[in-house]
Amino acid sequence: MSIVESPISSDPSVMGGAVVFHGTRVPVQTLLDYLDDGFSIETFIEFFPSVRREDAEQFLRLVGRRDS
Repeated sequence: MSIVESPISSDPSVMGGAVVFHGTRVPVQTLLDYLDDGFSIETFIEFFPSVRREDAEQFLRLVGRRDS
């Protein structure tokens, strides 16, 4: 069994406690908004290079979403 680090975190001192991608100040909701607006995960990563693609993909799997 392996331990997988969570791709997300929440800290009251970072973005007011919003759920963000671990090690960044990018809210996970931003990725969901991009996908809902028809943008691809590639576009999101271009605009938010501090987010690792692997973390974005893992988050989407956790919430049951596919990248568009």
